[in-house]
Amino acid sequence: MRVDVNPEILVWARESAGFDAGEAAQKLGLHDSSLSSAKEKLEALEAGKQQPTQMQLATCARVYKRPLTAFYLAEPPKTGQRGQDFRQTPNARSPRENGMLDALLRDVKARQELLRDILLDEDDFKAPDFVGSATPGLGVGKLVQRVADTLGFDHTDVSQRKGDPQKLFARLRQAAEEAGVFVLVLGDLGHHTSAIGADVFRGFAIADPVAPFVVINAHDARPARAFTLIHELAHIWLGQTGVSGKISTALPKTETARVERFCNDVAGAFLLPDGQFTGAVDRFNPDDIEAACACIDHVARQWAVSEPMVAYRLYRTGALSAVAYQTLRDDYHQRWADKVKKEKARKKENEGGPSWHVTRHHSLGQALVDVVHCAFQDRNITYTAAARLLDMKASTVPRFFDFVENNGHHRPRALTVNTFSVQTEFCKVY
Repeated sequence: MRVDVNPEILVWARESAGFDAGEAAQKLGLHDSSLSSAKEKLEALEAGKQQPTQMQLATCARVYKRPLTAFYLAEPPKTGQRGQDFRQTPNARSPRENGMLDALLRDVKARQELLRDILLDEDDFKAPDFVGSATPGLGVGKLVQRVADTLGFDHTDVSQRKGDPQKLFARLRQAAEEAGVFVLVLGDLGHHTSAIGADVFRGFAIADPVAPFVVINAHDARPARAFTLIHELAHIWLGQTGVSGKISTALPKTETARVERFCNDVAGAFLLPDGQFTGAVDRFNPDDIEAACACIDHVARQWAVSEPMVAYRLYRTGALSAVAYQTLRDDYHQRWADKVKKEKARKKENEGGPSWHVTRHHSLGQALVDVVHCAFQDRNITYTAAARLLDMKASTVPRFFDFVENNGHHRPRALTVNTFSVQTEFCKVY
């Protein structure tokens, strides 16, 4: 059965997903025939020469990562608010990569708004008071202290850094969630074939005064996650919703570049306090890479942070030259890439690792799981609404909640939710 739709919607959906016509035709399962190629068939649909079938529309929704209802709009919607793009070279990424990032942003924003409705209907809910409470004019040191006070974490006490960077991230993530920030670790659109690399984005923040979100790229190096978390929390304090990328050594020439460097400096000063982290290390020539490596290794192990993060702090404090820092950063990146390849090969051979429930719980974070679980227990949201919030099939929700309850991952809290507001079909388009 053919469906009467505005062909401009098909073009908009494809282009905003980052596909050219040839690539999209292949993804949509169109095939060459004696009369026309797969690409020509798609072009005919997009020109309005032929209407799509219901099955083709459903395939478009899946491939382009759009709700099916979007294809029945009268005209393409206006470009949604991504927030500020703090990445220094956003156009260096391919249209497909940026399209996948936009799809992830739309998905998270939709879930964040649904969660926001739940929180606003909770009788005893108290919104965090720090969102948008600071400006860069406050200075790095004062903002670092405000974040540390809110998290209840003495960032100057090296004795609290026992363990590895992953344990430090876990502690900071828990503290941030207890303060009212939802911290997710995501890196694809629901399947490993749609992975979004750390070179596309490292993290993004939704500076909502009710339900602030921080998303950290799951494909970035694990030791780097603490830095990204504090960086995005700085954006939350500044009240800025936006996307962040890799660190740039270029002199900031725009306001977004200056803000991004400010947030980097906040993260750096939080994790490695001024005047303390190099106290037990001998000074070295700023261009002496060998001496710098010895210092970086020592500081990284002592303060439970990543080596690239230590190198950045040394560079920003003037102890390491820009050339030496760039050389070391490239070397660390290559070492990390080689390690990732080896881990993938080992996993492919052994087919081991954590269960799906464990990895999904880690991706979502304790705070998000708690809110959804409590609302579901109180029968204030349906399986469908819970599945939407948790980004899983409705049929898997009961088993996931069984895992949460049986493994001590549930922290009870009272919720009173307006059932109608969270059961309504959610299909906003950004």
